[in-house]
Amino acid sequence: MDSIFIPKMEKKNFRKPQPLPFIPFAKADKAVDYLIEIYDRNTEFLRSSFKKELFDGQDLNVRIRAYYPAIRISVSNHDMIDSRFSYGHVAEPGVYQTTITRPKLFKSYLIDQINQLIKNHNVEIWIGESDSPIPIHFAFTDSSNANIKFQEGSITNKLLRDIFDVPDLSVTDDAIVNGTWKVKKEESKPLAPFTAARIDYSLQRLQHYTATSPEHFQNYILFTNYQFYVDEFCGMAKKLVDSGSAGYTALVEPGNKIITKNDNDLKDNGFKMPQMPAYHLVRENHSGITLVNIGVGPSNAKTITDHIAVLRPHVWLMLGHCAGLRDSQRLGDYVLAHGYVRDDHVLDIDLPIWVPVPALAEVQVALENAVEKVSGLSGWELKHIMRTGTVVTIDNRNWELHDQTELVKRFSQSRAIALDMESGTIAANGFRFRVPYGTLLCVSDKPLHGELKLPGMANDFYRTQVNKHLEIGIKALEMLREMPSERLHSRKLRTFMETAFQ
Repeated sequence: MDSIFIPKMEKKNFRKPQPLPFIPFAKADKAVDYLIEIYDRNTEFLRSSFKKELFDGQDLNVRIRAYYPAIRISVSNHDMIDSRFSYGHVAEPGVYQTTITRPKLFKSYLIDQINQLIKNHNVEIWIGESDSPIPIHFAFTDSSNANIKFQEGSITNKLLRDIFDVPDLSVTDDAIVNGTWKVKKEESKPLAPFTAARIDYSLQRLQHYTATSPEHFQNYILFTNYQFYVDEFCGMAKKLVDSGSAGYTALVEPGNKIITKNDNDLKDNGFKMPQMPAYHLVRENHSGITLVNIGVGPSNAKTITDHIAVLRPHVWLMLGHCAGLRDSQRLGDYVLAHGYVRDDHVLDIDLPIWVPVPALAEVQVALENAVEKVSGLSGWELKHIMRTGTVVTIDNRNWELHDQTELVKRFSQSRAIALDMESGTIAANGFRFRVPYGTLLCVSDKPLHGELKLPGMANDFYRTQVNKHLEIGIKALEMLREMPSERLHSRKLRTFMETAFQ
């Protein structure tokens, strides 16, 4: 039998920064400072190496690598932890670790999470370099983007992955947060719901979909599916910034256009709008409000929440229009969702359809109180304009064109009072990602009763209610902002074996 010649693979040497050891810390702020030092040094090493190779074309037989920083904790016993808190402690003895990216962006979050661990377990936190390489794409953040002219004869004539580490989708997933991650022998357990690479992936997607940098996102999120709400939000935001009330300091529009006090330029600056534009009413420590116009459909709703979730916001709310399913409803009535029928299908794999998505008491109370304050109605009188009930979220916008018999039967059996295309998806992804969620919709049509969404059918009552809808959403978020975060992040969203980080 003829022998087969197998060419010998060329081995490449690695060029890396000088290794940095794991160091123990008893203070969260000092630990985060070391995370920043490691991350800044290692990403700068990659960026400078990339630019050198790009223009010089030297050392192409050398692989260039740098690693993410990591947080590690070792717990040796079953500590008795205050069970009222949903996060800040590990489930059982063991070694836990998570990789970290963009520590400056997440500084407040990291300090809070580390402080909780030190307090609850009375142990030191170890900070050092992980063994997870930083993909070259993720070394270029908004503040150091790679707007470099690619020239003939440069690194682009070689495969990038032959020289640098590139994103590896086989390890950039939601296994931890979905609860499908399996512990391997001698491997540390996860400390946080997302790895650094997964976070980096979403941070770059956020820039792409919303045309604003992740730094501008606030911890209180509104989702809508109508441009009207964007126009109203920008107008209200500018007034709040000008008055200086509630601590709001700026409005950031797509294209990272920052509008501050007495800046009256709200005109279109010619910027090409992205798929899901975001607007940020900025407040100290990211405690302001972000509004995202997600457009129509459950796919958009899943996409944007998949990425915003890595920022670990305190709450997100859906403010949109819906089809009223009850004859007693009027155009402009509000629907406060306390349950969802999920016919969206985009999350069937990640969150099986049999998993209930509960209403969160803290969010429900805030939304109802906000409706009371803005409308001036309360108690029994509030029922004139608002109903609480089940919302159906469907993936077929033109469901009315098919045989309605089976659909109407299911709607009736579920006690549904409204139908839309986004709310159930946003709530389900909030449940999956442990982000508190809520829904307040406004009835815009009643297809089962002959009132279709057509021009000219909106009456004065409807227009008045829509004008107030956004004000209610903002008021609800401001109420939730006053609530301690440990109360808002409900234990209802946590699993048996949960990560320590919120």
